[in-house]
Amino acid sequence: MAFGRAPRILVVGGGYVGMYTALRLQRRLHRGEANVTIVEPHSYMTYQPFLPEAAAGNLEPRHVVVPLRKVLPRCEVVSGRVTSIAHAHRMATVRTVGGDEYDLGYDIRVLAAGSVARTLPIPGLEEFGVGFKSVAEAIYLRNKVINRLDAAASTRDTAERARALTFVFIGGGYAGIEALAELEDMSRYACVYYPDIHPADLRWVLVEATDRILPEVSPAMGLYTVKQLEHRGIQVRLGRCVTSMVGGRVELDDGTTFDSDTIVWTAGVRANPVLGHTDLPLDERGRLRANPFLQVDGVGDAWTAGDCAAVPDLTKPPGATTSPSAQHAVRQARRLADNLIAHLRGEPIEPYEHRYAGSVASLGLHRGVADVYGIKLRGWPAWFMHRTYHLSRLPTFNRKARVMADWTLSLFFKREIVSLGSFADPRADFRRATAAPTPAATAASARVGATTGGRPTGPV
Repeated sequence: MAFGRAPRILVVGGGYVGMYTALRLQRRLHRGEANVTIVEPHSYMTYQPFLPEAAAGNLEPRHVVVPLRKVLPRCEVVSGRVTSIAHAHRMATVRTVGGDEYDLGYDIRVLAAGSVARTLPIPGLEEFGVGFKSVAEAIYLRNKVINRLDAAASTRDTAERARALTFVFIGGGYAGIEALAELEDMSRYACVYYPDIHPADLRWVLVEATDRILPEVSPAMGLYTVKQLEHRGIQVRLGRCVTSMVGGRVELDDGTTFDSDTIVWTAGVRANPVLGHTDLPLDERGRLRANPFLQVDGVGDAWTAGDCAAVPDLTKPPGATTSPSAQHAVRQARRLADNLIAHLRGEPIEPYEHRYAGSVASLGLHRGVADVYGIKLRGWPAWFMHRTYHLSRLPTFNRKARVMADWTLSLFFKREIVSLGSFADPRADFRRATAAPTPAATAASARVGATTGGRPTGPV
């Protein structure tokens, strides 16, 4: 394909597909062959499979993110969001993190906007629910769990204590199960430092609308996981839906009610809503229609992959699409970049085809489940496979080394159990300090001023 100048490749999204695609383009494109611009609201890519370990304190949160500007020095990185796309005119509207909005022209577009949490109109969800897709949410949940232990240890109100020690996860996919298991494991360990709180006082509840969890693994492995969770005292409520959580009171469709200060929503994802503001073809689930070559179906110079794309799964019957997993996203990014470069050079492109290798999941320290190529593992071997696999997929040697260092240090030192709850609202103390003074404080200030003659009392 010939352009009168070096074409601009616009990559929308800096997640798995966006970052890995830009990274491969950066490595394989000749200098001056094309210009790559990546638009992402955050300045980093989050490796989400390690978020549960970051939340539990097994990994430093900074080590599960990859700074885009550092790993993509030959790409232009724009910190902002694409709010709409007019592909017929090769134009995207960008709103930067600073609030500016402008139109950005391009020649070739890679839409890798990913997904967002799939929510339902449940009363109280917006006010009391928290997701689990970002580092900020992982840190917040870690602080929240420890803060609730602090609150329970400090109150004499039985009802308030029970509410503080009740933790609810809604959704039985990988994100929910791994986050629940890691945080429950951490809270159980933390009880050592709270003489008045026994692990049996903690109430962890998993609510799943279907009749099984971890649909990516075999039913037998899913049942094993349920038994393992219940053996640890976690209540698993299958086939149940939350109907309300107003005021922190969780109500299920079978009439069960209980109070909780910590409600985590991990009930699936949906394609990024920005797709609804494009002139590109979508399927019934709001995803971009793609062909096996990772091109937007019927649209020239438009490519897509990952959670926001309905990519045909050539290893399954016609009509099947690939699952929204990191395993597919990383491989699709590699194929997309290679096909895009081949397209630029007038070379043949190849379809994406990958047979799903299986799944691994962590259930806390030294515990896990794995179903890989039909081989089923449980306990420590599955946990070790989970860590090994995801470490191999973590981008850059720098991040691999840092994660390995975290794991090595944890062999010799115990977990840090401290809540930095002020991270959620770091200006709270300052606002209290600058609030309108009381009459007594005003009078005291006036006396000090009179004594010093109105001169400053601090050092000069």
